[in-house]
Amino acid sequence: MAGRRELVTLAVLAAVAGGVVAASRPDRPAPPRRTGVAAGGMEYLALGSGPRTLLSIPGGPGSDLPSGVRGRLTEREVRPYLDAGYTVWTVTRARHMPPGHSVADMADDHARFVREELGGTVDVVLGQSYGGMIALHLAAQHPDLARAVVVAGAAATLREWGKELDARWARLRAEGRHGEAGAVFLEYVLPDDRHARLRRVLGPVAARLFTGSTTPPGDLLVEAEAELAFDARELLDRITAPVLLLCGEEDEFFSLEAVRATAAALADSTLVTYPGRGHIATLSSSDLPRDALAWLARRERTTAATPAG
Repeated sequence: MAGRRELVTLAVLAAVAGGVVAASRPDRPAPPRRTGVAAGGMEYLALGSGPRTLLSIPGGPGSDLPSGVRGRLTEREVRPYLDAGYTVWTVTRARHMPPGHSVADMADDHARFVREELGGTVDVVLGQSYGGMIALHLAAQHPDLARAVVVAGAAATLREWGKELDARWARLRAEGRHGEAGAVFLEYVLPDDRHARLRRVLGPVAARLFTGSTTPPGDLLVEAEAELAFDARELLDRITAPVLLLCGEEDEFFSLEAVRATAAALADSTLVTYPGRGHIATLSSSDLPRDALAWLARRERTTAATPAG
């Protein structure tokens, strides 16, 4: 049988897929929002109007702006950042990326976005999962763009199991085989072969989470290929910005050992781990914004207390 963690995750997935989530009925006024399309077809959603800027790079393969129930959930998830005075910019990958477009190239795309749309710098880059991979490249290749970097559920390397799973998931989505893609998606939380039949049965339900995706099929394949080639270990000594790494100790994609090695190789890093949590449970937790904001506040106090010169 599935363990408690897997059952809880499945329940959340089913609720979100069916649109029956309490967060779909917001109890606070919606924050100011702006949407648009930048160079290369990068779509963006800006929430809030605070003086500080947070660039949020979402997971993948595939990147979409949250809408409908997912959009209201996102507003709820980023509310702590909005309350702390941030405007949160969620930005997709470029559209119709050419074959061979790497994670490094995607980081360059985001650097261009920051320069052309956000005045050249941001206070914080927040990269989650696939977005965390891009965030590491962005910090290394464009050290002038971000004052601080938060990497959630990612590291400089990832497990081969995760690469292969994401590649299958992306290919099935690109081919329009959504039910099968949903079954593969459920391997994230029910990886054991004894759950294969359950995954097939629930696959069409899980597929509701991404069947409305606007990511072009070719981009799904490009992102999957880029993930297969990803390895950022040689870049880490080039990162000068402070980095906070947040990870579950049972993350199925990025091992705790890989996250610790990433933190150790950075010039200025802080590592926060969550015992007993896997990849999805970590990324969906309210602990993430709480811990990220606490770290940012500590750094701000330390900087303010440090004499100039």
